[in-house]
Amino acid sequence: MPRPTIAVARAIFPEVIERLHAHFEVRANPQDQLLNPQELVAFLQGCDGLLCTGSERIDAAVLAACPQLRICANMAVGYNNFDLDAMTAARVLGTNTPDVLTETTADFGFALLMATARRVTESEHYLRAGKWTRWSYDMFAGQEVHGSTLGIIGMGRIGQGIARRGALGFGMKVIYHNRSRLDADTEAQCQARYVGKEELLERADHVVLVVPYSAASHHTIGAAELARMKPTAVLVNIARGGIVDDAALAQALRDGKIAAAGLDVFEGEPQVHPALLELPNVVLTPHIASATVTTRKAMANLAADNLIRFLTDGAALTALNPQVLDAA
Repeated sequence: MPRPTIAVARAIFPEVIERLHAHFEVRANPQDQLLNPQELVAFLQGCDGLLCTGSERIDAAVLAACPQLRICANMAVGYNNFDLDAMTAARVLGTNTPDVLTETTADFGFALLMATARRVTESEHYLRAGKWTRWSYDMFAGQEVHGSTLGIIGMGRIGQGIARRGALGFGMKVIYHNRSRLDADTEAQCQARYVGKEELLERADHVVLVVPYSAASHHTIGAAELARMKPTAVLVNIARGGIVDDAALAQALRDGKIAAAGLDVFEGEPQVHPALLELPNVVLTPHIASATVTTRKAMANLAADNLIRFLTDGAALTALNPQVLDAA
């Protein structure tokens, strides 16, 4: 029996590639070339599996052109690059990498909140430009974090991690909004209180977005929502681009409707709305919330584990459409 062939769409850790070589014929991309849809289809010809990132869109057209494909293992917890309905119809399994990045991403979310509220990036640029010549009472005075009200929209694993950091580490009053309310034990562990979205926007000093992207969550925060927030409020997005209307956010920041924003994700990334780049009161990072060596290796290995398990014994650790397993 010939060994299955898999494709690795982006450059990843060499030791993970070596793991995969022990089980499969591996088609790698060590140059880390971004593949457009036509190039992706060509790359996938004859492949049984794919290890991909959020950069690769797997839809009906790609699946129709790659009939041998049986599994797409995302090296990410988000999977809005997958058309899961089309994948299920084509009996192609999708997997992701939850849990292994929860604490690292929660750390970064809180770091971004702190940097934004305390104007860290803005003040560093000021210092590096040689503008710091004397102290003044209001120099880069930002927003209080300790004891303030933290509002979290999206209370999954990462949202809960941010809530614990805020409540236990910084004495924050935590309120949250979610599609469904958490059980009482989890709320107690997070010291968090459930409220409606409008109340959260009106009361929170800091709003952190941790919702998955979908058509329903597109522009969860737009002009109307920004208008409800305090003029002293800080908005942080570590979820996905498209959760926030970036044009409306830039206008709100320019007009002083809110104090500041911290963004790790953007609509149309890696492009960033040019109006955001011009503003001093926004902290911008290039989608790095899970970027520690330990966590990124864990993500790559979990994606590899899913490929190995599925293509050797028909199982998977983190299936997104498990009905494909049932039908196998």
